[in-house]
Amino acid sequence: MEDPPREFPLRLPYRLPFAADALLSFLSARAVPGVEVVRDGTYRRGVRSEGGGSAVISLTPDPAEHLVRLDISGDRGLDGAALVNDARRAFDLDADSETIDAALGRDAMLAPLVRRTPGMRVPGTFDTFELVVRAIFGQQVSVPGARTSLGRFAARFGVPLDPPYGDISHLFPTAERVAEISPEDLEMPRGRAEAIRRVGELVASRELDLSGGSSLDEALHTLGEVRGIGPWTLAYVAMRALRDPDAFPAGDLGVRKGFEMLGLTTTSREVLERAERWRPWRAYAVMHLWHAV
Repeated sequence: MEDPPREFPLRLPYRLPFAADALLSFLSARAVPGVEVVRDGTYRRGVRSEGGGSAVISLTPDPAEHLVRLDISGDRGLDGAALVNDARRAFDLDADSETIDAALGRDAMLAPLVRRTPGMRVPGTFDTFELVVRAIFGQQVSVPGARTSLGRFAARFGVPLDPPYGDISHLFPTAERVAEISPEDLEMPRGRAEAIRRVGELVASRELDLSGGSSLDEALHTLGEVRGIGPWTLAYVAMRALRDPDAFPAGDLGVRKGFEMLGLTTTSREVLERAERWRPWRAYAVMHLWHAV
């Protein structure tokens, strides 16, 4: 049985509208087994504390109260203010939905999607390094395939929770741990395995700052120099880890399928030209396209 939260739930308000179901659906489809889970309207995962401990947090949108409840179970050594900030970024709670919806809705082709799902958010992450690794795992494979591989990766190289908290059994591997992994030990093409280890080395040595301490351009430049990381991975990381609201993975298969569904031309030139109408909120347009397909 899961232990009850040790702290009273925190109440995180958000701006309306807020597409909670779409957000949880996105996270559920990509939830790494053992690391995170979405069930009964709640997102749950393990987090690290500064003192080396761990806790499990739960985020539950409450549409009636226009807030998200944040529950904490485990280590009391967590930095509460930092955790609240991470939670707000992970659920994109500070997005100005009315402004974004109005801007995207001016495109007659995209407007039906915006009306269908008002308040679309771009899910962030509690661990920017984890998000980069997940993006590399997701290169040229299906979402379910990447999810399964990531679950095995986390179980083998992550930190076990003792005791486990329901379905949450591990913390995702740290950059320092990943930097030590031989590419031969990863179940993937060698190029991707080497890219993952190199990112681990860069983050562990602080040559790559994904915490927001360096500029967006600087972080993407350093990441882009890693062999095996291309435009799609950079755009995905910019969207979800580095919080660029205008990030746009033009070559993404889901984006192309979304264009097809809307009856739009899917050549590279046409995709980029159409997306110019969505600036500076192209990342939110991407979420609408992904959700629609």
